[in-house]
Formats: sequence, C-alpha cells, structure tokens
Amino acid sequence: MVTARHRPYTPASAIVFAVTQQALPRRDARLGRAFGDDHAVQGVALLLPGGTAAGTRGRSRRAAAAMLPLARRLARAGTGHEVVAHLLHYRHRGWNGADAHPVRDTEWALEEVLRRYGDVPVCLVGRDIGARAALRAAGHPSVVSVLALAPWLPEVSEDGGEEPVRQLAGRRVLIVHGTDDEHTGPDRSYRLAIRAKKINPDVCRFEVHTDGHALRQHRSEVLALAEDFALGSLCDRDLARPVADALAAPPPLGLRMPLAAGFGRSLRH
Repeated sequence: MVTARHRPYTPASAIVFAVTQQALPRRDARLGRAFGDDHAVQGVALLLPGGTAAGTRGRSRRAAAAMLPLARRLARAGTGHEVVAHLLHYRHRGWNGADAHPVRDTEWALEEVLRRYGDVPVCLVGRDIGARAALRAAGHPSVVSVLALAPWLPEVSEDGGEEPVRQLAGRRVLIVHGTDDEHTGPDRSYRLAIRAKKINPDVCRFEVHTDGHALRQHRSEVLALAEDFALGSLCDRDLARPVADALAAPPPLGLRMPLAAGFGRSLRH
C-alpha cells in the first residue's frame, strides 16, 4: 500500500505484509489492499467512503468499513474478468470547503492505479462525501464510469456557483439516492443529474423509495445494482434491462427510476 509521499516501489505482497505489521501515518492518503487477483488487472473499481463536511482528523474507520461488503462483492463478481477493487483511505475525513481533500486524494489514487496497473479503465464508486468526490474527479482519463451512492451535495458549491458537471462528459454515470434521505436531500442529486444529462446522455439516477441516507432498508438491491453497473462498465458486458432503460430514457423518467424490490434476485440482462 503506497502512500501519497514518494517511496520506492515495493511488490504488492510485501506492501500488504508491511501494513499489517505497523501503523501508517494517518495524514497520508493510501490505497487499501486489492480485493481480487492483482495480477494481469484489466479494470479497477476504486471505492471512496463517506466522511464529514469538515474535519482534519484521520480517516473514519466506520465509513471505510461500510464500503467493504461492496468491495468484496465487486471483486467476486469480477473473477475471470481481471477486475480488482481498492478502497481509498483519505488523509482527512472532512471535505473541508474549497480544499476538497477527498477530491485531491482521489486524484492521487487514480495516478497510483495508473502506476500500478497501467492504462486500465476505472469505475469510481463513492458514498456520501465519496460520491461527491467521485463525481468531481471523473475527468481523469482513466475513469470510464461513476457510481454515486447518496451523494453529499451542498445547496451551493464552495465558490458560490453550481456543482460542476462538465467533467462527467464521456463517462457512464449512475446516481442512487434514497427518497427519505434527511442528510443530503435527494432533490439535490436530481438537479445535478438534470444538468449532467444535458451534456452527457449516459447519465441515469435510481430512487430507493422509503430508504434513508445509509440505504440500509434495500441494501441487497442497492448492492446488486452497484455490481451490475460497475462490472458492466468495466467488463463491457450488457447492463441489466432496468439500467439500460434508465440510461436511454429522457428526463425525468431516466432520472427518477425506482429501484424495484428484489432487483438482485430477479436480475435479467
């Protein structure tokens, strides 16, 4: 696990061993261990956990742990397709206004993925503040898709304007939001999706009815949707029909697509 500070190259196996033996500095961004076989990698899912609006303390272990089930699921589903999943550990748990620390860490992580694996496609998978960071960092050349789960979006961006969307052009984008999210209103992600759809037809948004910010009530459906989208974009395989229909539908239909109960059990391509 290489940190954002310059260090000599070390084989991945040795890095994993070293991290388990001693604590790393809390102020360095770093990639967690690879979920999946990290040899002959052809695609990477980079997972970005949640955080807080402000704060310079080290990363939130709880927020990172919440992303582990999805990381493991994507790695299992990517078996045979040479896809690995990495969880990014931020330097700070806060967004911190114009500093946008999670965005800077994500940009570093994308360069680290490029260094490790070469020019392979990357799907950014973010939750909460990580979802906003994923949307912001989508302009990196390696990024082919963005999955934003319950994105934390302020009413007004730090510069007083609207949240940027031009960096999403040419990427496949899926936003998932619970209709009962009281932490960051779903109307904010809908407005962003409307603007993004005007410059990029490959944008869709699913609403998880009666679910809150953590998307716990329909967790299995959300995980199945995330798997289908991420692996579909990284492995060039057909998306599930509801996702394909949402991408093809004009606003508002494709941006208010309800996530059906039992999505994972009844999945049909």
